[in-house]
Amino acid sequence: MEKIDQTYQTEKLGDFVQTADWKKEKHVPVIECPTKVKAGELIEVKLSIGKEIAHPNTTEHFIAWINLFFKPAGEKYVYNIGHFDFNAHGASVDGPNTSTIFTHHAVSTFFKTNKSGTLFAVSHCNIHGLWQSSKELTIQ
Repeated sequence: MEKIDQTYQTEKLGDFVQTADWKKEKHVPVIECPTKVKAGELIEVKLSIGKEIAHPNTTEHFIAWINLFFKPAGEKYVYNIGHFDFNAHGASVDGPNTSTIFTHHAVSTFFKTNKSGTLFAVSHCNIHGLWQSSKELTIQ
């Protein structure tokens, strides 16, 4: 039986997540929702990639998914609101970019909370890796 090395690792996944201004970088997730809402009210959150600068959506270069998290103020852990996959990028049995089906890397979802906090969106580009943005949410 092979021994598994469980040595403490100093690198963290967060070390590889990139951030930038979504108005200047096509990989950064855009979070659109109100900044202030009433406690317990459903909140619509729209997530997209490439709002100002279009991101390619080809068999070779695409956004694979977006995750939305919420961290309530004063709490230690985040909640995963949703994971959204984008699976059609023009591939077919005839080869790359031959299909007429392309999913667009944008989604809307809803959630509710009674606590202010921070929304985090993390996306994955198959070539350029992980990208993150955040937005504060105030509960009135």
